[in-house]
Amino acid sequence: MRPSQTTSEVARLVTPLARVLDAAWRRMHWWLAAMVVLYALSGIRVIRSGEVGVVLHWGRAIGGTHGPGAMYALPWPIDEVVRAPVKQISELQIDTLRDTPQFGPLDPVKQGYALTGDHNIVHVQIVAHYRVRDPAAWAFYGPSPDDVLRTEVTAAMVRSLGEMGVDRVLSDGRKQLVATATRRAQAGLDAAQSGLELTGLELTRLVPPAAVARDFDAVQSAFIGAETAKKQAQAYAQAAVPAAQAGANQAVQTAHAEAAGARGRADSDARAFVALAEQVRQNPVVVRERLYREGVEQAIWHATTRWVPPPVGARYSDLRIELERSDVGPAHERPSATPSRPTTPPRASDEAAPLQPPGED
Repeated sequence: MRPSQTTSEVARLVTPLARVLDAAWRRMHWWLAAMVVLYALSGIRVIRSGEVGVVLHWGRAIGGTHGPGAMYALPWPIDEVVRAPVKQISELQIDTLRDTPQFGPLDPVKQGYALTGDHNIVHVQIVAHYRVRDPAAWAFYGPSPDDVLRTEVTAAMVRSLGEMGVDRVLSDGRKQLVATATRRAQAGLDAAQSGLELTGLELTRLVPPAAVARDFDAVQSAFIGAETAKKQAQAYAQAAVPAAQAGANQAVQTAHAEAAGARGRADSDARAFVALAEQVRQNPVVVRERLYREGVEQAIWHATTRWVPPPVGARYSDLRIELERSDVGPAHERPSATPSRPTTPPRASDEAAPLQPPGED
């Protein structure tokens, strides 16, 4: 009798609940069906441009990645779609090695710093540029991407600074420092399977401690001055050497031209002398008179006089020549000789010495 009583007691308690559920289903079955449909449609996802979607089925990646566009996954909590911005370049400012604006001794607890290879202290402020390279690894990585990126970049920068001297770090070694730190930070991100790719590091601040900043600025100014003087000297050399080479080439060409001209004139004079010697051998009297005539004309071309023929005997006897300067025409023009006779007796100062024919003593 006891089991029968228990069954009837349960039925008595369940009957009202069944009546309530039956009444609710009769009145709200359309609403429940609509909610089920909406829940099923909630699995539709839209992946925006520049993103890829990773589907996690009960927390496990399936199906690889999905590009931009519409996709369907089972509603939450069965499936979860993680969107990864694979084409977006993000920035992260890293201040772990930056100094704080304060005066007094360096406090390692409150201030960040790094040591160079020659045991000098520097403060660094970095901006890291990165993007998501492996969406699946990025979606499953436990810690925050910013935390792992900050840790790896700081460790790489401290190690790279420890291999360089402070003078080079603060002058011309920044490019090498950034390249080395970028390579080491990317190796650390890959080892941690973070799925991140470091596209570049930017040093926004790299200074010595405030107590010695003035001395380091003086060293930097001297280094810049030396580089400027070196570049100016190189620029002057680049301009002066071609000019000197051009001058030397011009001088050589001028010398060759003068030598060729002198050689040509010498050859011409030699040929003329040989020709004159041949004429003298053939007709010495005519050549002698022509040479004598040309010599006298060349000596007194600026004066007006009558032609004086060569003497017949050994010398001229009682011969006087009066020279009248011609004022007609330019001084460089040679006046024509016209015969004239002296109309006034010559003065003693105008008396010329007796002329002798050429070739006789």
